[in-house]
Amino acid sequence: MDWNKMLSKQVTDIPRSGIREFFDLATGSKDIISLGVGEPDFVTPWNIREAAIFSLERGHTTYTSNYGLESLRRAIARYVEEFFHVAYNPLCEILPTVGVSEAIDLALRCLLNPGDEVLYHEPCYVSYAATILMAYGVPRPVETSVDDLFALNPERLEAAITPRTKVLMLNFPTNPTGSVAPLETLRKIADICVKHDLFVLTDEIYSELRYDGVEHVSIASLPGMKERTLLLHGFSKAFAMTGMRLGYACGPAELIEQMMKVHSYTMICPTITSQEAAIEALQNGRPAMLEMRDSYHRRRDYIVGRFNDMGLDCHMPGGAFYTFPSVQRFGLSSKEFALRLLQVQKVAAVPGTAFGACGEGYLRCCYATAFNLLEEACDKMARFCDSLS
Repeated sequence: MDWNKMLSKQVTDIPRSGIREFFDLATGSKDIISLGVGEPDFVTPWNIREAAIFSLERGHTTYTSNYGLESLRRAIARYVEEFFHVAYNPLCEILPTVGVSEAIDLALRCLLNPGDEVLYHEPCYVSYAATILMAYGVPRPVETSVDDLFALNPERLEAAITPRTKVLMLNFPTNPTGSVAPLETLRKIADICVKHDLFVLTDEIYSELRYDGVEHVSIASLPGMKERTLLLHGFSKAFAMTGMRLGYACGPAELIEQMMKVHSYTMICPTITSQEAAIEALQNGRPAMLEMRDSYHRRRDYIVGRFNDMGLDCHMPGGAFYTFPSVQRFGLSSKEFALRLLQVQKVAAVPGTAFGACGEGYLRCCYATAFNLLEEACDKMARFCDSLS
């Protein structure tokens, strides 16, 4: 069989994930300390696990509505209004999905026609460009830099807009840099979106993980933005529920209806077990979430201090659980530095280029790992940097 003819060129032309490509090299190696995988090191809090177990014990193993459980949608509406300060109708403006990843895929498929352009800030989460391409859109990255603490510069954003631009994707706090957008920056971005009639997909999966007493602000809450914004959120990061694969989209009923149509033909619904566990998370998960956030805060302060001491210049991220230290002073590419660090010191970090070309010269290091392992990883990295010097 001629697979060059058989397979979709739209898919075969998409490169493999830079994260997975790098970690395939580490597979099978022993005694590696990983600062690579963006996943909480906490087990899902007991009360949330108990809700999942109780759901199974009661025999709740059926499909739900394509819109998900109404009780979950009502709980999401209450939570979103309290936390994000935006009110949504749980009957027609909220759609539970299989993680935020499905919500992004659904939204892009329902918004884009072939050739429509989507802007997003880079370095960014690895799936954005690929998901845009799979929806037959055109990905257009807008580079960010450490000079702006990797927040999106409004002037650069506006300069990137063309007559084909239709959608702007935002992610604050950001994976991989931990950057956040100051309120004044968000207001300028909102004004640009209104001026150029852009629709916004805002991925706010790390929104509870903000530090230094700063309150998270969603662009959806700004004047004139609710009707042109899809707010994407979920349970993986704040509630340590990655394996339960549950996210949700909040936005205009017209878009939610079309997303539900695609969702009904592909995923049908998230598992009822995850949905019932999520209700418990929204209603009673805040204490555990705050404990996890405070632990990440302490780890952030530690690892950023250690990086700067060893010559890996690192800005202080305002949220999420990632740092993005510079390796430029050592004269190695990001990939070469990461490979040699893995080979010599058995510490795994992700080359910045996995998140876009402008990530060259940086590493993504995730500090969602045990504190003693962070200390050991930093000691090993310091020895590695000393050897290069």
